[in-house]
Amino acid sequence: MSFRQFNLHMQIEKGIEALGYTAPTPIQLQSMPVILQGKDVMGLAQTGTGKTAAFALPILQRLMSGPRRTLRALIIAPTRELAEQIHEVIGGLGRATKLKSVTVYGGVNKNPQIRALCQGVEIAVACPGRLLDLADQGEIDLSHIEVLVLDEADRMFDMGFLPDIRKIMKRLPTKRQTLLFSATMPDDIRKLAKDILHDPVTIRIGTGAPVSTVSHALYPVEPHLKTALLMKLIERTDTESVLVFARTKHRTTRVAEQMKRAGFPVASLQGNLTQNRRQDALSGFREGKYQILVATDIAARGIDVSGISHVINYDMPDTVDAYTHRIGRTGRAAKTGDAFTFVTSQDRAFVGDIEHVLGERIERRTLTDFDYNVPAPAGSSDAADRPRHSVGRRPARVSEYAPVKKRGDSVHGASRPSGRRSGTRSLEGFSAFRSSSKTR
Repeated sequence: MSFRQFNLHMQIEKGIEALGYTAPTPIQLQSMPVILQGKDVMGLAQTGTGKTAAFALPILQRLMSGPRRTLRALIIAPTRELAEQIHEVIGGLGRATKLKSVTVYGGVNKNPQIRALCQGVEIAVACPGRLLDLADQGEIDLSHIEVLVLDEADRMFDMGFLPDIRKIMKRLPTKRQTLLFSATMPDDIRKLAKDILHDPVTIRIGTGAPVSTVSHALYPVEPHLKTALLMKLIERTDTESVLVFARTKHRTTRVAEQMKRAGFPVASLQGNLTQNRRQDALSGFREGKYQILVATDIAARGIDVSGISHVINYDMPDTVDAYTHRIGRTGRAAKTGDAFTFVTSQDRAFVGDIEHVLGERIERRTLTDFDYNVPAPAGSSDAADRPRHSVGRRPARVSEYAPVKKRGDSVHGASRPSGRRSGTRSLEGFSAFRSSSKTR
């Protein structure tokens, strides 16, 4: 199989070759012929499946004919990192087409975005908040939109953007092609799809379970020992790039600063950073300047780094879907990866939900040379580490630049060693963890 089967414009094929794309992924094979026919699509696929090119290539093909310097395609994303990622893919694939795209999101000066729009672009990749602001100010013309893409629709729902999406819909031409991509399909997204899609073709890739190229392990630990365990674990493990997930902006910054003082090549990514610092963290992580990136869930939505060897959940995610999204950052492109999760006593019940999705029990581990008996500092509190696991929780709306809050064991039950030294030993459950003198 090759991309030539899609009969794309020669200039688009040059972009495909330049990016090193060889064979289409399953989501591209199934969705691109339908999108090229002009049909509406509801695509269900996890992170890392190649869905950006799945909609970007047909959009470029469509825009090769028709008026230029007119905004004809709108792609809506939940975060500015994801918007930039999509923008970069479009730029790479369309470099020979002379088609132009612009990113539209908050947290940065809007004037350069307005100037780019005035000079004429064919594609806008936007976050809902700033898009509505510019539309209200008459700075963006949505009346010629032919194709609308809603990417990671479930995350936009989680962030409280659903009302904004409906407002945007009212400003778009009713006659258009609409593509909706989501990793999960909660009731609200299903209802939105029913309202905005016309006779859609549903394409589902995967089962919603983490990919089988990822090995999972749990590290029981008291909250106050997490950072020390994180540093010791990374020291004892053969890693390439490590993505660490923390729950809050403050903790993301604190953990990264402590690791930096200890000599680790680390950066943080969270919503309080300026756009320049966020870009430095992302590009530095992608290029190898930083081996470790500590990030919040939402800030990490735009991370597309194929060489991530380990995902470490410093904090347990809020939902099973969030766990799947996080560890989907490793084990990509037929490579293997490892997902380590720190587990406190309050997290134990939620572990069962994750194991149910995986279809097997996750191995519990401790480090042989780590002191788990160090007491918590006087006056410390683990309140911030208390889990907030819930299903169907509706967070308040936030801006697109403020954080809100998958190698080894196969989901089919066949275990696989990760091939990396972690200096660990297994525990037979959480109770064994309470006594560090016990060994196997």
